[in-house]
Amino acid sequence: MSTGLRQRNRLAAMRLIQETALDLFDERGFDSVTIEEVAAAAEVSPSTVYRYFGTKEGLIVSDEFDSLSEEALADLIDLRDIVGTARRIVASYESSVESTSATQRSEHGPWRRVRYFFQEPSVRSAIYASLDRASARIAENMMTQEALPPTQARVAAHAIVFGYFAALEQWHLDGAERPISEYVDQGLSVLWGPPPPAGE
Repeated sequence: MSTGLRQRNRLAAMRLIQETALDLFDERGFDSVTIEEVAAAAEVSPSTVYRYFGTKEGLIVSDEFDSLSEEALADLIDLRDIVGTARRIVASYESSVESTSATQRSEHGPWRRVRYFFQEPSVRSAIYASLDRASARIAENMMTQEALPPTQARVAAHAIVFGYFAALEQWHLDGAERPISEYVDQGLSVLWGPPPPAGE
């Protein structure tokens, strides 16, 4: 089996397990569901769930950003357009939910897990840890690919990642009435404003 096919199969299995877990969490509450019950419902072994997600919180916070290669990560980042960089992070999610109602955006599709970020304390702690790891990866990429000094790279990376999360929280608090990309645009423009003209 090729590496690409193996990776696609792995991501498909992870999505199935995650959706199964969310079904159970939505039905019975996060605290009432065990990893063993998720595994049984997804027809996989508990060890598979632990291998892919590590913890029950990992079933909520894990996403495809975690598996991006360094090359893909480099393609994602554009220091001339930080807001655009953040928007690209959410673009694949956004396209699947823009045409749905606010209720559907909150309860179905890629964003259905978002409410758990803000309603479950253990999940919020886990998402902060995940965001910190993402910031470290992005900062390292900025230092390597863009030759930014470490302090600038770390500040910029944390601003992107945690600024995105703050925009996501406001989107959630507002009832998911508008696309998250609008919140990202509005929120991160406070830090960077519009990108500079080409050639400057």
